[in-house]
Amino acid sequence: MNIQWFPGHMAKARRQVTEKLKQIDVVIELLDARLPLSSRNPMIDEIVSEKPRLILLNKADLADTEVTEQWVNYFKERNLRTLPIDALSGKGVNRLPAMCQELAADMLNRRKEKGMQARAVRVMILGIPNVGKSSLINRLSKRSVAQTGDRPAVTKSQQWVKMGDSLDLLDTPGILWPKFEDQMVGLRLATSGAIKDELIDFVEVSLYAIAYLLHYYPERLKERYKLTDLPEDRVEMLEEIAKKRGCVAGRGGIDYEKAAELFLRELRSGKLGPITLERPVDWEMETPIGQPAGMSQSE
Repeated sequence: MNIQWFPGHMAKARRQVTEKLKQIDVVIELLDARLPLSSRNPMIDEIVSEKPRLILLNKADLADTEVTEQWVNYFKERNLRTLPIDALSGKGVNRLPAMCQELAADMLNRRKEKGMQARAVRVMILGIPNVGKSSLINRLSKRSVAQTGDRPAVTKSQQWVKMGDSLDLLDTPGILWPKFEDQMVGLRLATSGAIKDELIDFVEVSLYAIAYLLHYYPERLKERYKLTDLPEDRVEMLEEIAKKRGCVAGRGGIDYEKAAELFLRELRSGKLGPITLERPVDWEMETPIGQPAGMSQSE
């Protein structure tokens, strides 16, 4: 499966982001805590350049806490400030204004030295679709100023949102990149719901996710689907899920498509417990966990 998704409004958004950066003091890069690198647009490093940056690992409530700490250390080693948050519940969000002020300290001091009037720190929030940008803005502003949804690409345009006297936030549409060089990234994004379901193969994506859970979270599968023993084969595991969920076709056959869709929805909603879909070590493997047979990592 070759997953690609780069709607026209995303190309336009990239151009707009580049133009607006001249007005920006701090960039917030919002990532999915369940798949930090796969949800990180590699074009952002090029676009953002030397702007002070804060990385937020959103949806931390759905992610494995121990693995999230591994990712915090991973970014720390690369001199990037990182903070796990949950935009929906607000956990960790109250620390953002102070952190943005700290990152903008040099700019604020220069203005003060020049005798210029103090102003709010201008912050741009960047991230791929469905990572929670609008939810974060609504949480920070304590009102519904940004449209939210459980489907990717809800935000289609930029908007400024004032946060008292200290912060002005610029919301932007989610931007994916034109081509996923690593198709494992596409599979992880599809598993998390960052790519429209109409564009994915539920069975292939679910088989990737099942293989990953069989390796890292077997007990979660046992508990959720009330199994004493787990099959070693991902297809057999999907068949077990189908039987437990009543996804049976005519004459007792398995409705793989329905079973795969139900499994992905349960995984995304956290019904299998807090799960992270990638670890720093996964990016070092020659053959990543869950890689479909016959597919190279860069295919």
